Amino acid sequence: MTKPGRPGARKTKKGPSAGTGGNGRRALEGKGPTPKAEDRSWHVAGKRKAAKDRLEAVQARHGKGRQQGAGGGAGSGRGRARKAEDGELVTGRNAVLEALRARIPAKTLYLATRIEMDDRVKEALSLAQKRGIPILEVMRTELDRMAGPDGVHQGLAIQVPAYQYAHPEDLLDQVEERGQTPLLVALDGVTDPRNLGAIIRSTAAFGGHGVIVPQRRSVGLTASAWRTSAGAASRIPVAMASNLTQSLKALKDRGVFVLGLDGGGDVQLPGLEFADRPVVLVVGSEGKGLSRLVTETCDAIVSIPISASTESLNAGIAASVALYEIAKLRGE
Repeated sequence: MTKPGRPGARKTKKGPSAGTGGNGRRALEGKGPTPKAEDRSWHVAGKRKAAKDRLEAVQARHGKGRQQGAGGGAGSGRGRARKAEDGELVTGRNAVLEALRARIPAKTLYLATRIEMDDRVKEALSLAQKRGIPILEVMRTELDRMAGPDGVHQGLAIQVPAYQYAHPEDLLDQVEERGQTPLLVALDGVTDPRNLGAIIRSTAAFGGHGVIVPQRRSVGLTASAWRTSAGAASRIPVAMASNLTQSLKALKDRGVFVLGLDGGGDVQLPGLEFADRPVVLVVGSEGKGLSRLVTETCDAIVSIPISASTESLNAGIAASVALYEIAKLRGE
């Protein structure tokens, strides 16, 4: 006779189950209270606290400002100034005239024999004479050779010397010796010389003290950058970092707060609360943004609120907006 029950049901024999011996109780207890935001190293509040502690430690060791003579400038005994491999030949009447108007340092102004004199050539000659720049008349074939196959010289060219780069920490030394609060700008992967020139110009306009460029995968201070800076490159020093990430870490060790600019940042630019501290503002390329290692090195990633219809800002404009906001907050 069949036992009652659901037809086709699987028949199992249920016995007593083994216990955990109390091990499960520890899992139910949890990991304790959630740490405060400032005690979490990956949180923006934790990075803010770490940067503040670094700054206080540096001030405790050295005082509010560095004593005179504590560090060297770009030409000090550190021997860390860097020189570009070659100078640059600026060709073309408009380009040469713009370079002279922007007071780009120049070695020689080259003038083709029997050149047709127009207002641009006359002004270029006048500016060169006033600044004591040697004027050398050469055969047009020689100027063709100097300019190269792609150079359109129009009978006029100017030789720009190789730029003498400072070391990143030299910039910091110079600012601290003057008793000022450092404001530096570092470029990460910016390759357009016009962006570099615009950033140098904005740095000068909003009270910045220097610009840092990496040695690799970055633009240098070319004649095009000089022209775009509208002469500001003669007042704002530019340093070259052999390794940008390591240079930023060295600045952090000296109490500088590293802020990266990125659209997906965890801090909004308006009312930035770090503005009154020593700051290095890191600007990435328009397409790729900040590199991974640089992003991980930053104390905070700052974003600029923009309209949804605009995808992004180029490096020069983004740096200008951020520098303006920092200058405004420091002036309050």
